[in-house]
Amino acid sequence: MTADSPPQATGPGRVHSAWLLALARVGVALMWIDNTSWKQPPDFGEGDPPRMLYRWTLMGVEHEVLRPYAWFVETVVLPNFTVFGWLVLIVEASLGAFLLVGLFTRAFALVGLGQSVAIALSTLNAPHEWYWAYLLMFLVHLMLFATAAGRYGGLDGVLRPYWRRCDGRLARVLMRVS
Repeated sequence: MTADSPPQATGPGRVHSAWLLALARVGVALMWIDNTSWKQPPDFGEGDPPRMLYRWTLMGVEHEVLRPYAWFVETVVLPNFTVFGWLVLIVEASLGAFLLVGLFTRAFALVGLGQSVAIALSTLNAPHEWYWAYLLMFLVHLMLFATAAGRYGGLDGVLRPYWRRCDGRLARVLMRVS
């Protein structure tokens, strides 16, 4: 067994662990897919009154968590909100899709961690927010990264033997992000 290969199914504990990692990955994917439901183009909730993504983005200014982030939201994001809305929708839909099928899981776990940080910086101080939810989001994405969860019941596990046999830069990159 190499450092980048999945655990061998030599006992029931390892098999169960592999399936639990796959289940956690799929659960996180479904969370991101569900979150896309309130990112609705073309205005993403920008209007009077503010709704959906626009409302929650405003919280980053109204209930400031970190001054530089609030400044960035106010001076860069809000004036360009349609572009921002599309980027958020594309990132979160991609997170859901790639984590669901277990492809490039380590890379998308880091993207999920980054997106979770951005969400926390917008909403952590908002009324009725539970700060533990953000900590749990950070931790689950770190777990998906550390365990390379796409290697268990995902396409990363299916494609890694092929990438390992290939000689080239792209194959090495694919091995690292899976």
